[in-house]
Amino acid sequence: MNTDFIKGVVVPIITPIDSEERIDEEKLRDQVNYVIEGGVLGILAFGSNGEFYMIEEDEMQRGLSIILSEAAGRVPVYFGIGAISTKKCVRLARMAVENGASGISVLQPMFLKPTEEELYLHFQTIAEAVPDTPMLLYNNPGRTGYTLLGNLVDRLAHEVENIVGMKDTSGDITQTSEFIRRTRDVNFKVFGGKDTLLYASLCHGAVGGVCTAANFMPELITDIYNKYAAGDLQGSLEAQFKLNPVRLSMDGASFPVASKDMANLRGRGIGLPFKPNLATPEGPVLGKIRKEMETAGLL
Repeated sequence: MNTDFIKGVVVPIITPIDSEERIDEEKLRDQVNYVIEGGVLGILAFGSNGEFYMIEEDEMQRGLSIILSEAAGRVPVYFGIGAISTKKCVRLARMAVENGASGISVLQPMFLKPTEEELYLHFQTIAEAVPDTPMLLYNNPGRTGYTLLGNLVDRLAHEVENIVGMKDTSGDITQTSEFIRRTRDVNFKVFGGKDTLLYASLCHGAVGGVCTAANFMPELITDIYNKYAAGDLQGSLEAQFKLNPVRLSMDGASFPVASKDMANLRGRGIGLPFKPNLATPEGPVLGKIRKEMETAGLL
């Protein structure tokens, strides 16, 4: 299975919606072009910042079709799966593949706390339902309440042919490094999942990052990757240091509101998040975001 395309900055694209919380096709198409022109090497539909947990299956299918149509093969499009039940994950995986997704990314089940064997069977079952499609694991302990462990990832990487990589959003660079070390013999593709640790992840052998920042400052986050890939390590580190204050300013806002706040501040016209979330009101949190964006030359 060719996995050479799995690399670089992949954007978990935000989902613009209208007043009835339906996907806004025109704005989504515009966002696809914006991130591709900004230098991303992949688009992840319905990741965490794409608000997957708010969107019904038929609407996901419509959104994926819009993204694929507009991307038109310029970059690979991955489909994010965050369902709890194995059965629903399989259904979504097959839908994504039937509609032309280049790969799928599967989050560990939230709310539950499965054993290693339960998780192994969960991921194996999904992968085997779409055997010719690359599948990435998605480790996000901050949102699910537990982490994927090295032994589980090691087993899946070596024993399930089309589980070919992962995104690690643990924020623990030692854990990211261990995922890479234990699977490097099978060319397992590990992405960093924290924008502020993209440079560090690359230094440990990650193939890139799945980066929220690419939604509203693609020129900064892709600069980190591009300079690193070109061998300009000092330039890449400086680019990381330029990005970090902007990215850290988001932490004061509720998840995942800040990504849409920042896109709107840049004139993207993305609109509101799904309720119950609301746009960040004027005040110290939005003021801090605006100040850091101004300092970085984004406004």
